[in-house]
Amino acid sequence: MSTSVITKETLGFLKALKKNNTREWFAANKEQYQKAHALAKAFYLDLKDALNKHDEIDKHKLFRIYRDVRFSADKTPYKPHFAGSYSRAGAARRGGYYLRIRPGESFIAGGFWEPNKEDLLRIRKELEMDATEFRKVIGNKQFKKVWGELTGDEVKTAPKGFDRNHPDIDLIRKKGFIFVRNFTDKEVTDPGFLQTVNDFFEAIRPYFDFMSEILTTNLNGESLLD
Repeated sequence: MSTSVITKETLGFLKALKKNNTREWFAANKEQYQKAHALAKAFYLDLKDALNKHDEIDKHKLFRIYRDVRFSADKTPYKPHFAGSYSRAGAARRGGYYLRIRPGESFIAGGFWEPNKEDLLRIRKELEMDATEFRKVIGNKQFKKVWGELTGDEVKTAPKGFDRNHPDIDLIRKKGFIFVRNFTDKEVTDPGFLQTVNDFFEAIRPYFDFMSEILTTNLNGESLLD
């Protein structure tokens, strides 16, 4: 495993950026940013390498620190965090990984944030038919120890075409199917943080495997990839 780390200096830069979120301050501290960005970039690349030892990653993205303020009420020009995502390779592999480094608000996430309408309907139909196996996967003791409870935006009552009194409506009403794990600054700057994140991402695979099977088959269990 790589020795890449998120340093206290990196978090210090991000804290200062949050307090001084202006183009003038950023320009005056560009060297600090470049150093922090280089370390973050190395960390995210090394995490991709680690993920590829137990999964297949098609691509990863380290998001730009510059904010698009054109349609936002918040006109601060920079994001006081580093964030990146990882896409799984191939049509048979569904789900994605996400990591954000932000002082006091760092977290990892995995799952299905905004599934397209076809995927969302397929998931809901599966849950409408039988949610037993889904609940078994996400309710596994070891899985819950790592990832906790399922999260995600949801409609208030029931999606169109679904019974609001269905016994599994708590799942069917969801618009996203995500798991999130938060980290303290002390955990983020620990030398073993990369290993920890990789281990947690590996632990979400039973969920990804189950959801991938749903999203690559029809309700009769017949493959949609042939």
